[in-house]
Amino acid sequence: MSSASTIFDFNLHSHRRFNPLTGSWVLCSPHRMQRPWQGHREPTQIENHPTYDPACYLCPGNERANGDRNPVYQSTHTFPNDFAAVKPEQPPLAETIDDDDLLRVQGVRGECHVVCFSPRHDITMAEMSVREIEAVVNAWTANYTAMAKKDHVKHVQIFENKGSAMGCSNPHPHGQIWSTEFIPKEPQLELDALRAYNETHQGACLLCQYAETELTKKQRIVVDNETFVCVVPFWAVWPFEVMILSKTHILSLPDLTARQRFDLADMLRRVTCRYDNLFECSFPYSMGIHQAPVQGNHAAMYAHFHLHFYPPLLRSAAVRKFLVGFEMLAEPQRDLTPEEAATRLRACSEVHYKQRRLWRWRQKLSSAQRFLFFYLFNCHSFSYPPSFSADTNTTAVSAPSRKQER
Repeated sequence: MSSASTIFDFNLHSHRRFNPLTGSWVLCSPHRMQRPWQGHREPTQIENHPTYDPACYLCPGNERANGDRNPVYQSTHTFPNDFAAVKPEQPPLAETIDDDDLLRVQGVRGECHVVCFSPRHDITMAEMSVREIEAVVNAWTANYTAMAKKDHVKHVQIFENKGSAMGCSNPHPHGQIWSTEFIPKEPQLELDALRAYNETHQGACLLCQYAETELTKKQRIVVDNETFVCVVPFWAVWPFEVMILSKTHILSLPDLTARQRFDLADMLRRVTCRYDNLFECSFPYSMGIHQAPVQGNHAAMYAHFHLHFYPPLLRSAAVRKFLVGFEMLAEPQRDLTPEEAATRLRACSEVHYKQRRLWRWRQKLSSAQRFLFFYLFNCHSFSYPPSFSADTNTTAVSAPSRKQER
């Protein structure tokens, strides 16, 4: 046996990585990336959606499933979910326990809202401008603040399921907010871990320390700006999973300054654009915010504001990862190392592939053809409901000044 084969290589040999936020482990098997794939392939995605769809329940001015009609909104739009998982009013139910403590039931109240990111039906967050995404951040903040005033709400979970591969039933860009009178398992595990770390590390924050570590090592950083950093976590389960962390200790959305809200929007645009550019497709994912609960938790003060992105794609737009077999019955497993995933995402452009395709196509047109195309495009391509106009700007804008923040 050669001497080289006796040296452990994290890029070749199986190993486990510990997730201090949940107390769990993930098995990493990088050599499995070489195996052939003859399994399931995702169907080709439909990318040419109309700007306005008269049959869409979320488009401006349209009638929703419950008979209500959307306003002719021109930015973000938030409304109560017509098919809410939890409701604010229902008969009370005290926790019931059977004679041997095996069958337990709790009644749950809460509220569910839908947030339409844009009036346009044909784009996703990856194609929106920073200012447009900042309006989404503001809508999230307003809802969190409103829910914090309700006695029956303890936790506000903001999330987005993008793409049919993640169970999204409508391509119109939108997310959801579920507010419940209990703190769900995943955020509670993180809060407990953050508190335990604080108590055993002289008052330090686990995620503040982790952000500092990643900023020093730089191996798993995808992108960062003045106040946020995006990394592929050392313990990531999904192939191109990322986490967006505030660089300073922030508890929740209302604590963000004007600069931090802008920087968060900037990170969301850049990360989702890189996702789309990775395989030149509308990249599916589940994304969610973890932050302090609004009330009723002793560990809330230890929370550190961050976002999780869990995307399923592995090798291409058609090949996804499945959590099955060993991963369901034992523990999660991944093939691609987090370091390699970060390297691939760093290499992606922040100019959306659709814009690059359009630019390349424009270069092939003659001057007369360009004039004719853009005349027809500007005059006839959009079909909005009456009194509706949309901001189609997809370019980044400058950050607010310090004077504006104050």
